[in-house]
Amino acid sequence: MNTAFWLFLAIVALTLVITYYAARKTNSTNEFYTAGGGLTGWQNGLAIAGDYMSAASFLGIAGTIALAGFDGFFYSIGFLVAYLVVLYIVAEPLRNLGKYTVADMIAARFDEKRVRGVAAINTVVISTFYMIAQLVGAGLLIKLLLGWDYWLSVLVVGLLMTIYVVWGGMRATSWVQIIKAVLLMAGTLVLSLMVLGKFHFSITDMFEQMKTATPLKEAFLNPGNKYKNPLDTLSLNLALVLGTAGLPHILIRFFTVRDAKTARSSVVYATWIIGIFYIMTIFLGFGAAVFVGHEKIAAADKGGNMAAPLLAQALGGDFFFAFIAAVAFATILAVVTGLVLSAASAFAHDFYNHIVRGGKATEKEQMNVARWAAVGVAVLSIILALAASKLNVAFLVSVAFAIAASANLPVIVFTIFWRRFNTTGAVTGMLSGLMSAVILVAASPSVWNVKEGAAIFTGEPWFPLANPGILSIPLGFLGAYIGTLLSKKKADERKFQEIVVKANIGL
Repeated sequence: MNTAFWLFLAIVALTLVITYYAARKTNSTNEFYTAGGGLTGWQNGLAIAGDYMSAASFLGIAGTIALAGFDGFFYSIGFLVAYLVVLYIVAEPLRNLGKYTVADMIAARFDEKRVRGVAAINTVVISTFYMIAQLVGAGLLIKLLLGWDYWLSVLVVGLLMTIYVVWGGMRATSWVQIIKAVLLMAGTLVLSLMVLGKFHFSITDMFEQMKTATPLKEAFLNPGNKYKNPLDTLSLNLALVLGTAGLPHILIRFFTVRDAKTARSSVVYATWIIGIFYIMTIFLGFGAAVFVGHEKIAAADKGGNMAAPLLAQALGGDFFFAFIAAVAFATILAVVTGLVLSAASAFAHDFYNHIVRGGKATEKEQMNVARWAAVGVAVLSIILALAASKLNVAFLVSVAFAIAASANLPVIVFTIFWRRFNTTGAVTGMLSGLMSAVILVAASPSVWNVKEGAAIFTGEPWFPLANPGILSIPLGFLGAYIGTLLSKKKADERKFQEIVVKANIGL
């Protein structure tokens, strides 16, 4: 499809031009990690939205709603409500206490190498899981758009995301995300209006027609089509609502502004943009269910990830299909660059500089290590994405949210609010949350299924829930609590008082 190919090339060319100009200004670690802290509230708000509205949002949620009805909307609700947790608990203290990474915030209270080391491991693992989802979406999208093999599509995206980070750093990443957010909102708005137009701009008529438009009939509008087990539903929503406050690639965005006030305003901007977008995912899912159909969506991809592009083709023809697919590709590029950057920053700044070099690494050393780390993370993610092609990208992202909520959030909360919290509690909390989430995912029905081809491996899962959040999140908090109580080392009262003052007023 020539139109699709040229639009695809236009997106790539635009992002590479941005990277070129950003690279000319990226000469220090401050520029590489945080774009010099020079973004305004609205710019960072758009960049956060661009970082957050990922392949899971645009491709995965639309497909899940189209195939499973109401259950797909859990993702939209969870992703949006999560920003209330970020706004009221995390944004201001993180900006006031941190410098470049999440580990900086924790190390402001516990300045020990093992705390930084474990925090860096958490960042790399969470970013990798999240990145797998984006690469799966990219592979399927380019396969549909250009007819390339899935493995080749994943390799191309992996190569591009590495280029953006290695040369452009946070400044290039931020502007790619801003442009992507504008394109995605515009494309989604037009597509939503086209769907509403088919229902005579009556939301009531749309819901009435949905009762008979799919094989699920009236059950389409009721919960329970995808998540039969109420515990699975609760587990998913816990992970979605609490996970954002622990996602490294979102949290490092608060270091790209000059102060906590600007960080708060950027969250408000992002919440409005994200809220409007997630409302429109209903129209995308409903429209795909009616005008594309269950069979065609499932035939293009069993996970339903191609529902939105196919809807664009059904309503707007090949050109609009190519445009929406190109926007979806820009969405993926923007998110994966943020993910690679957060993982590379954690490795270079926290592990190499503070642990290996004892805080004495030069800026040139850190930037070189960060660039090589970006290559390593990209290679690992590509390998894992090649094995996960059958999974819905919204599910893959929900797993990353569960790990973030289990491994990072307990330690962030206790660092700010618990007087007795100590170094041992921080380490045990992060490790217990991380290990429990990863192990439970590896043993879940999404990885093991008795039906051949339904999951990555064929066999009986020993953990019954698709999302581990309902168990792994409490284990993260419990690990931090028990580790603190069992440790003989007492918390530094003076350090805690300092943290309280600095977290709230920035002194």
